[in-house]
Order: sequence, then C-alpha cells, then structure tokens
Amino acid sequence: MALLNSGDKVTDTLVIDRLLGEGAFAEVHRVRHAYLGLQAMKLFKRVASLEETDDMLGEARLLSTLGHANIVRLFDAGTVQTPEGLRGFFTMEYVPGGSLERLTTAYPRGVPTDVAVDVMEQIAGGLAVAHEQDPPIVHRDVTLANVLVGYDGSVMRVRVSDFGLAKRADPFTLMASARGTLVFMAPEVLGNQGYSCASDVWSVGTIAYLLLTNHFPYEDGVRFSSYSFSRFNRPLLPPSRYNDDVDPRLDEIVMATLELDPRNRPATAGVLAGALRGRRESGSRPSEERARRLAAEALRLHRVPGELPRATELMEEAIDLWPPLREHHQPRVRLWRRGVVM
Repeated sequence: MALLNSGDKVTDTLVIDRLLGEGAFAEVHRVRHAYLGLQAMKLFKRVASLEETDDMLGEARLLSTLGHANIVRLFDAGTVQTPEGLRGFFTMEYVPGGSLERLTTAYPRGVPTDVAVDVMEQIAGGLAVAHEQDPPIVHRDVTLANVLVGYDGSVMRVRVSDFGLAKRADPFTLMASARGTLVFMAPEVLGNQGYSCASDVWSVGTIAYLLLTNHFPYEDGVRFSSYSFSRFNRPLLPPSRYNDDVDPRLDEIVMATLELDPRNRPATAGVLAGALRGRRESGSRPSEERARRLAAEALRLHRVPGELPRATELMEEAIDLWPPLREHHQPRVRLWRRGVVM
C-alpha cells in the first residue's frame, strides 16, 4: 500500500494526483502544484530519523547542482507526514513520455539507428556534466528505467533521472561503492571493485547495444539475475552483426564502451559524447569505413581462441589504411604481438 494516495496534501500547494510506480527505496507520484501544474514526486519509503532523511535528500542536493537539458530538473525538497511517519521527498519535472523501457516496446523489431544514437548522445551529454564535477558525481544506476524520454514539440529530449544511487567519487581514487541494477553493471562493479565514471560509460554502452541490436551485450541465454563472469569469456559481436545500419565508426564507439577493462573504455561520459559528436560532424570516408570495420573485426576475433595472430594482422591493416586509428589501437597491437589479451 502506498504511503500517500490520490488527494493527499503534501504541502499547501502540492497534492498527490496518482502513483506512477515504486521501487525498493521510494515511491514516485504524479503531483499537482497549485501554480506550476503537474510534477513528479519521489517519496522515500524507509526513513527512521532526521539524519537518514537528510542523507536520502542528498540526491536532491546533487541534482540541484547539475543544470542541464538532459538531466531531470529539480523543483523542491522537504519532508511530509505519512501514516508511517515523517518521510523525505523531492519534486522534479514530470515527463509524460515515460522511460526508455516504453520506447523499446514501441519498436518491437528494434529502435531505429538514428534514434538510438540520439538517445546515446543525450545520455552521455547529461552524464558528462556529473562526471565533470570535482570530485566527479557517479550515477551508478544508468538503466532503461532511469532514462526518461519526452518531446519539445517534435524533437525528442532525453533526461537522465533517478540519481538516488549517485555518489560523489572518492577524490583520491575517483571510485564509488558498487550499487545499481545487475544487468547494466560493469564487470568491475560485479567484481566488487567499485564504481567509476567508466562504469557509468559501460551502462550507457549497454543501453546503446540493446537499442541497436535487441540484445544485451555478452548475452548468455540465462536470467539476468544469475549472470556469471563466464559470459565475458565469449567475444562480443559488434552491433553491425545484428543491424546493417550500424556504420564502422558507431561499431567502434559502442564496442569501446563495453571493453572489459575500464582503462580501455572512454574514461568519462564527456569523452564518449565527444566521440559521438565527432562521428556525427565528420562523417565517414570509404577508406576510413573499411579501416574501422577491420578494427571492429579484429576486436571481435582477438578473444577467440587461436585467432589472436589474425586479429593482430587485421588491426595492423586497419591502422595502415587509416592512421588516426593508431593512437587508440597501437598499444593493443603491441600487447597482441606478445600474446597478451587484456
């Protein structure tokens, strides 16, 4: 049973309209503001003291520092009396389009590539603002449910929401403790090695891969709750294997977000956003397209037993064909020549 119901007054100007959904830690209600219209309100379920209330409202304080078109806007925060006692809440903009989960159901055969890339760019743009803080703010729970899709007229606008697990990274290690939704978690997070900006990038890559292919990366046919590290032993197919509209540069960007070693991923969402912007602005030339496709094939092959020499040859050919690939891939080639797979 919900803590608050339709018609309940939160403040003198705020009234509950209806319940939108709930999770383990909070309920989300649509509320009506006397002057500002419809808003969304997050109401925390279990708060036993004023100190815990203050801790829960840390999300509101984080959001209030991140003014960006691709981050949900925060309006107000406070406490309200419920039948279960005093609970913390904050209000934010109401996005009637729903989450990315709803978007995926609208395209049962796969989200169009241009739409998927637009979503990826906007998520990265919003997270980049968080990652650029000092120390960085790491979201730790970037999932389909926590990305909202609305429209400004006919233009889609994506907003990253639910910073409920967000945490400022340790200023020395730039790592945050591991929490979040299992299927979108990076390998190092599943291994209890902590969360970093690169772990958020993995989550964005997981969303992009799913939107482009209708498959989760490293999918192994079992329930996501029972995912094991063994699935990472198989090579990851580039998105173009499932979707002919994915170009070599997009293949490379998405595959980079899903590198098992976080040191080989874009370090922050800002770096990822820059790569996506560069792809959009520069376009591709024939030699570049072939080089990137060769590089993508090399990345696929290098984890296949016995195929490392062939992968090395393909990557060297790609670098010769398009020298700008050298900076990113040459260190990998040196390791491959020594038989080292990272």
